[in-house]
Amino acid sequence: MFKEHEGDLTERNALPVRDAAQEAARILGHVIQCDGAHATIATTAAGNKSQEAGQWSVGKFISISLPNTRTVGLVHDVHVDGPWYEEADNRMLVHVDLIGEVRDGQDGAPPVFDRGIAKYPHIGAIAHRIRQRDLAAIYEIGGNDAVPVGNLSQDESISANVAMGRTLNRHFAVVGSTGVGKSSAVSLLLHKAIEARPNLRVLILDPHNEFASAFPDVSTTLDSETLDLPFWMFRLEELVEVLYLGRDPIVEEVELLRELIPAAKHEHRGAGNVSLRRASEPGGITADTPVPYRMADLMRILDDRMGMLDSKDLRPVYRALRQRLDAGTRDPRFRFMFGSRIIEDNITAAIGLIFRIPTQGKPVTCFQMAGMPSEVVNAVCSVLARLAFDLTLWGDGQIELLLLCEEAHRYMPVDPRMGFAPTRHALARIAKEGRKYGCYLGIVTQRPGELDPTIFSQCSTVFAMRLPNEQDQAIIRSAISDASASALAFLSSMGQRECIAFGDGVAATMRMKFEVLDRRYIPGSAVRDHTQDEMVQDIDLNTIVERMRSGGRDGFSDEVWSNANVPAAPAAGGPEQRPSLARLSPYVDEPIRQERRPDGRLFG
Repeated sequence: MFKEHEGDLTERNALPVRDAAQEAARILGHVIQCDGAHATIATTAAGNKSQEAGQWSVGKFISISLPNTRTVGLVHDVHVDGPWYEEADNRMLVHVDLIGEVRDGQDGAPPVFDRGIAKYPHIGAIAHRIRQRDLAAIYEIGGNDAVPVGNLSQDESISANVAMGRTLNRHFAVVGSTGVGKSSAVSLLLHKAIEARPNLRVLILDPHNEFASAFPDVSTTLDSETLDLPFWMFRLEELVEVLYLGRDPIVEEVELLRELIPAAKHEHRGAGNVSLRRASEPGGITADTPVPYRMADLMRILDDRMGMLDSKDLRPVYRALRQRLDAGTRDPRFRFMFGSRIIEDNITAAIGLIFRIPTQGKPVTCFQMAGMPSEVVNAVCSVLARLAFDLTLWGDGQIELLLLCEEAHRYMPVDPRMGFAPTRHALARIAKEGRKYGCYLGIVTQRPGELDPTIFSQCSTVFAMRLPNEQDQAIIRSAISDASASALAFLSSMGQRECIAFGDGVAATMRMKFEVLDRRYIPGSAVRDHTQDEMVQDIDLNTIVERMRSGGRDGFSDEVWSNANVPAAPAAGGPEQRPSLARLSPYVDEPIRQERRPDGRLFG
C-alpha cells in the first residue's frame, strides 16, 4: 500500500512538469538586469518568424524560473537591439515589471501567488511563457465572497474574480469615458453585489434616469413626484440652498432664519411662548434639528416680529425673507418639500421608503434626478447622504447600505469653491468613516480629474476603463502601485467593457473584460430600444412642450400654473389685478408685488 500511495503522489506532483522538448520551447530569454521593481530580459527572434516575438507583446505575463519559486513579470516595453534582419536572428530587449512570485503548493495543491518578492532573479535566470496554472493562481482570491465578473484579457479561459466584501467595505470607483460600457459595468457589479450580500441595500443617485430599467425586479423608483422629503428634515444650510436657488445667500436673512425656525418648531410642538432652550442643553432645538414645523407658523412669526420693529432699517431684510419663503412654498417644482398640507412627524416612513426598510424584495432605490430642478439637486443629495450615514451609525451594525453616486464629480468637484459644501462633507464622511458602520460608497465618473482627490483616494478598489484624457490618466496613475503602473499604458486604447482593475478587491492588478450583460439589465436600454427599433413617424411637439413645463409630469393640473396665463378681471372701479410674479415664474428677479393684510401690514 505504501508503494501505491508513493506512486500516486509522484504522479500528482508530475502533472505540471513538462518534458524536455516542451521546456525548451518555453525558454524565451535570460535576465541581464534586475533591480527592486524591474528586470530586463535578452532574447532573440527570427526575422522570418516574427510571430514568435508576439510572445513578448506588451501586457503579457512572463515567468522567471528560480530554484524554489517563479517570479512573475508584466511586459511593458519591447525593442530590438540594433537593426532588424529578415533572414537572421534579431536580439531583443524586454523590460518587465516584477509584480510577485508563485510557489508550488504542497502535496499536489495548486500554486500560490504572493504579491511580495522574497528572492529576486539572478543574472542569467531563465525567462519563459507563464503557465496557465500560474496565471490562474495570480488572480485566485480566497474566501467565500469571491465573485466572477468577467475574464482576463490575456487568457479568456481564466475567470476574473472580485472579492465583493472588500470591494464594498472599502469603497470602489468605476471610471471611464462616455460610451465604453461604464453604466453596464456598474449594473453588473451591483447585481453581483446583491447576490453575494442579501442584506445589502443600495441607493443610486441617478442623474440620467437610466438605472431603473436595469433592476426591473429588485428596485423601486423615486423622483420629484414620488419623493416625500419634508422641508423640516433639511438642515438650515440645505434649506437656504433651495430658497436661494443655488446663489449666495444674504447673511442677515440666514441669521434671521436661524433664530425663527426653532421658534416655529416650538410653536408646532405646542410650546407656545415658552422660552427656547439653548442648543447645548438637553432637549434643545436648533434650526438643524429634524423636528416638524409649519411654514405658515414661520411666516406668521416673521410677520409678528416685523410688526414690532421700531427701526425701519431691518424691515427690508424681513420683507425680502418673507417674499423668498412665499415664492419657495408656491413653486410647484418644490412640491416634494412643501406639498404636504398636513405637517406630521413622518420621518420614519420617509426614511423607510428611501432606504428600503423593510426591503420587501426590492433592496435597490433608484433616485431619478433628471426631472428635478438643478437648484435643489445638491441639497437633496446632501440630505440623502447625511441620512444614509446616520442610519447606519445608529443602526448598531444591523444595516448595510451602499450609496452609488453616478456622475460623482458633480457633487465632489476638485475645486472646493464649486459644488455644494454640505454634499461634499456628507459624502466625505461616508468615504472616511462609513465602512466602520456599514455605509459604503460607490463612485462612478467619466472625469476623475475633476473629482475631489481626497474622496477618490478612499476608494480601495478601482475599475478603470478607457480614458483618453491625460489629466484623468494621471489621477489613476497616482492611485496605483509603482509595480503595476505600466498596466495603465493601455488606458487610452482598451476596448468595450474592458478595464484595468486594481486595489484591495482583486488579487493583483488585472486587465479584464466584463461579462456580457443581458440586454434587459443594461441601464437605459428601454429608451434606446424605443428610439432605435421603431421608426418615428410623427412627433407631438405640444406634448413635449407640456412635459417641459410640468417637469416631466404627465398630468399638468397644478392650480397655480394652470391659471397663470389667465389674467384676473379688473375689479369694478379699481385698478387692474395682475397675477403674482411668484406664481408665474420662479426665475423672475423683480420684486414681488406687495399686498396689505387686514391689519395694514405688508406681505409678499
